[in-house]
Amino acid sequence: MSAHSGAPAGGALAEKVVLVTGATGGIGSATARAAAQAGARVAVHHLRDGERAGALAAALPGEGHVVVEADVTDPGDVEAMVGAVVDRAGALDVLVNNAGIMENQPFLTMDLTAWRRTTAVDLDGVFLCSRHAGAVMWEGDGGVIVNVASQLAFKGAAGYAAYVAAKAGVVGLTRALAREIGPRVRVCAIAPGPVDSPMTAPYQDMAWIAERTAPLVAGRLADPAEVAAAIVFLASDAASLMHGQTLHANGGGVLA
Repeated sequence: MSAHSGAPAGGALAEKVVLVTGATGGIGSATARAAAQAGARVAVHHLRDGERAGALAAALPGEGHVVVEADVTDPGDVEAMVGAVVDRAGALDVLVNNAGIMENQPFLTMDLTAWRRTTAVDLDGVFLCSRHAGAVMWEGDGGVIVNVASQLAFKGAAGYAAYVAAKAGVVGLTRALAREIGPRVRVCAIAPGPVDSPMTAPYQDMAWIAERTAPLVAGRLADPAEVAAAIVFLASDAASLMHGQTLHANGGGVLA
């Protein structure tokens, strides 16, 4: 664990069942670990990455963790995934909508297929997972949905129109759901800045890192564990007044 691990105090999510989508990625795996350290039973979601998901679940502290597979853009898959979590873990208290993709494509040459490929995962996936998990929470004892947005939803970024639009949609959806299904289901979001993760790894060279970190007050890429600690906070009772709000955990990239 790095010096910037941001590990949460144990017990903040004790006895909770937490579904983390995209759990085999950088922020996702860090969130799974942080939730387990905070006492949760974690449902580790993956898509065609069962070996890594299984290894992650087996390494988590505590007991009762499960692995689930689904394409978050497929309504039937998502419904089955949520049902599997409830059947195998006995409940669903927290959903972390983390699954996402990011593609660099110039807007003026982008076709509709490329646009929809990103928005299907980054926005439609959040809708579908929230729709099915939210229904379970609404009919049960309530719960929390934490959506992973991005600072780029507030800043924009050349070459990432679909990603920016989708993440801005996530912020808007967060507000709408808070109004509609809160307070029984508490809905909030987090907007990370650049993170040292597998999603950004293909772009990381010295020029990319310098360009991304120069505007940050922190002056560095975030460790995924720092973002995960903020997600655990949002999912916990310590954030009980956070409804429809987006936490800007981005190293000072957006001061809001």
